[in-house]
Amino acid sequence: MLAALRQRHRNPFDARWRPHGHGWRAIAEPNPGEHEMKALEGKVAVIVGGTSGIGARTAEVFVEEGATVVIAGRRSDAGEALASKLGGAASFVKTDAASETELKDLIDGTAQRFGRIDCLFNNAGYGIPQRSIADLDIAEFDAQMAVIVRAVVLGMKFVAPVMLRQRSGCILNTGSIAAHRSGLSSQTYSLAKAAVVHATRCVAAELGEHNIRVNSISPGAIVTGVFAKGVGVDPNTADRHLETVTRHFANAQPIPRAGMPQDIAQAALFLASDSGSFINGVDLVVDGGVITGNRFSAGIQARRDLVAAVKAEIDSAG
Repeated sequence: MLAALRQRHRNPFDARWRPHGHGWRAIAEPNPGEHEMKALEGKVAVIVGGTSGIGARTAEVFVEEGATVVIAGRRSDAGEALASKLGGAASFVKTDAASETELKDLIDGTAQRFGRIDCLFNNAGYGIPQRSIADLDIAEFDAQMAVIVRAVVLGMKFVAPVMLRQRSGCILNTGSIAAHRSGLSSQTYSLAKAAVVHATRCVAAELGEHNIRVNSISPGAIVTGVFAKGVGVDPNTADRHLETVTRHFANAQPIPRAGMPQDIAQAALFLASDSGSFINGVDLVVDGGVITGNRFSAGIQARRDLVAAVKAEIDSAG
């Protein structure tokens, strides 16, 4: 994908044209030795929930592809370390996604500092232990909804005026395959992510008329600390258990390897770049095939076992 994106953002159907405003414009063929434009060159991106996992890897990829990135999150140590690692193209702003004031300050401050915002990635996560609906803790529920749903809506609210002035922009929201199938996560997480995916569609219909694209990305079993937090691991040590998560996620989907933050970062890069300029209101599922159903080989074996059990019982009945 990176190789394609680096080809000066060319339309794959005609290398002489590239996206521009509401349409396409002709471009000159590059001369030998000419600077090769990167996929996000000159763009400004804000990543909420950018200090670890998917957000951190996306920040790295965006910087590699020419973007100026503002990393937002609650963990100052991790955020400052990542920004320092990425150099002058990245900075960190301590932000609690559950705080309306802090989110507004993040967006307004970025717009004032750089004069524009080309991409907002609403990626803040909140993992809590899975519980039966009968054991629902409403305080946990409210806290989870504040970060997963409310923060996404507020992020879109605050960045919309900036992008409307520009008449351009890209908003990305992190959904989940749990928004599409029951039984993949807790009831509260699943309904929160379903709300994110549908909110994405609703806002895309409005802002698309102004050349602002709004899409969501729904990861499957991706190796991040969020999973460990969701099963009760201390949030401060969750990232230490990624090797264990990787081993168990390897067989969670038809593609026989664990999903990695890089997989989601590449999807975000595509959608944020000019290569995704005609994609709006879409939930891009990146899950190795989880939502297609059970692994085919496992399904075949299960059916064989069922047939054998029924036949054995019939035979024993004489």
